[in-house]
Amino acid sequence: MLQDIVQAGLDRPILSIGVISVCYWVVLYHFTGETRKLQHVPTLGHQAPFLSVISAIYFVLNGQKTIAAGLKKWPNSVFKVSDITNWLLLTGNPKIVEEIRKAPENVLSSMIAIDESLQVNYTLGENVSSKPYHIPIVRAQLTRALPELVPEVIDEIQQAFGDVIPPTEDWTSVKVLDNTMKIVSRASNRIFVGLPLCRNPDYLKLNIQFTIDVVQTGAILRITPVFLRPILNYLISNVPDRIKAGMKHLVPLIQARRAANESHAAKPVDMLTWLMDGADEEESSDRNLTLRMMTINFAAIHTSSTTFAHTLYYLATYPKYLRPLREEIEDALSEEGWSKAGLDRMVSLDSFIKEVQRLRPLGCLGMTRVAVRDHKFSDGTFVPRGTTVGVAIEAAHMNSAVYEDPETFDPFRFVKMKERDTSKKFDIVSTSCDSLVFGHGIHACPGRYFAASELKLMLAHLVVNYDVRLENEGVRPADMWVATSRVPNPTAEVLFRKRKVA
Repeated sequence: MLQDIVQAGLDRPILSIGVISVCYWVVLYHFTGETRKLQHVPTLGHQAPFLSVISAIYFVLNGQKTIAAGLKKWPNSVFKVSDITNWLLLTGNPKIVEEIRKAPENVLSSMIAIDESLQVNYTLGENVSSKPYHIPIVRAQLTRALPELVPEVIDEIQQAFGDVIPPTEDWTSVKVLDNTMKIVSRASNRIFVGLPLCRNPDYLKLNIQFTIDVVQTGAILRITPVFLRPILNYLISNVPDRIKAGMKHLVPLIQARRAANESHAAKPVDMLTWLMDGADEEESSDRNLTLRMMTINFAAIHTSSTTFAHTLYYLATYPKYLRPLREEIEDALSEEGWSKAGLDRMVSLDSFIKEVQRLRPLGCLGMTRVAVRDHKFSDGTFVPRGTTVGVAIEAAHMNSAVYEDPETFDPFRFVKMKERDTSKKFDIVSTSCDSLVFGHGIHACPGRYFAASELKLMLAHLVVNYDVRLENEGVRPADMWVATSRVPNPTAEVLFRKRKVA
């Protein structure tokens, strides 16, 4: 009998790993004392060892509903929910959100939380975490170069829209999310690697698929016991093959850049130049430069595509806002052209996107941190070392004390708020305890200035060149949820035609 069970396990290794994983986490929950250390924190769902696994499965399937229920029950307190691998301590209290923001990396670590969520050591490689030299490049060099890069980005956006969504006289149905990813990938890679590679269909498809593979592999490995992760990663991961495919595209370009550098030719102003200049000897290898570029693509494509799809669904639901947006955009273009200065004048466009982000953030959980050592919040909540904490974004974005009628889509909300306060805190790139879509504090998204410019350029081009509406007018396509992540409807379509309405 035992021999038959062992043989069945060998015949179905992935199933066996799944069974072992469930048993492992149940035992670990109980015998490591994690549950006992967190007895003082209110629990949503079950706390007993086996029952907590049931609650964890429910959380994976209904993350948004679970967190909303916790906020309703404990609006100003810290509470915990059972995830598959650990307990999550969550809060919507602005005071504690600010404490999380201020906590240094050696107390509450953002990097460890990201590494665990994406299983970075397996998916993107240990050096991406231990040598994150690309982050200051994105934060500083990319942001400083935006005035110079905007004309290139808008050129690529215009070309991409023409190829992916050609203007037609009659209404044409377009699947939004798939085509948005194609346009975002082209626009981003125009300043990552330049022409002509940014228009190579195989290269663009590869980066989109790499993004999907990293997320899927990371999610599976995260719920797998640590000692089994190398085995399962070997069995299921497509990431190594994607990197090899990426090298076929990028290595000839890297080698050409090296040759040009030796002849002291002028360097292109793009991400590849900055990465090659900033890499140490180890990171200068063809493979590592390829992986670093694909990592940046991973960060850029998913978030911007998701945000733009949500934005387009809102615009198609409320096409009455096309006219005031067009008036503002055309006025800015007449004065400044397609430039960074022109974008800065499009304050209603900025507000439109920021309002979409407020109502449709990428997920319901943000600012996740892992306690590097024991910590205590000001309300007395004790956080043991190794515990994951996070912020319930809905509490901030739906706060009626900050946002009037918060459940209503008001695209020019932030324009009106600026009339009362002329500071830049209501700009799309600004973060606060009331606006967490880009995170908050020192770990706020380093690429948000580029992302915001790209999103505004895409929406501005769309608004001045197309009419859009939904087949089922006024009914916005429903979102999908994967655990705590919000996904714009992947099958929904929007009707496009060449602009006819003034």
